[in-house]
Amino acid sequence: MEKAKLEKYERQLLKMRKELLGELGYLEDAVLNHTSRDASGDLSAYSFHMADQGTDAMGRETAFLLASQEGRMLLDINDALRRIQNKTYGKCGDCGKPINPKRLQAVPHARLCIQCQANEERNLQQGG
Repeated sequence: MEKAKLEKYERQLLKMRKELLGELGYLEDAVLNHTSRDASGDLSAYSFHMADQGTDAMGRETAFLLASQEGRMLLDINDALRRIQNKTYGKCGDCGKPINPKRLQAVPHARLCIQCQANEERNLQQGG
């Protein structure tokens, strides 16, 4: 792949990583580091209503799910940046063929060509 194209993808990936790190930082500050009492504004030692506790628990579970998904994407982005450094970016990790530039434009952290990605997803659905 041309050096200019690699640099373009690298900038795009670095921007995505910066945005994800910001979102993860927000989740940590706004949701994960606050206790139920902090969220309610209650400074007493008494617990608040069970419905409020349930809502708070659901909010925390949602935040953990988002953090998990964003963490996975962060790993994928870091892996793509490593492939740029190793000069293997843009090649399918399974078949070794070039990944379609349109796919890389849409999913710059893609490690598989569209055919191998479809095969992997099919195998996961079949439990294999």
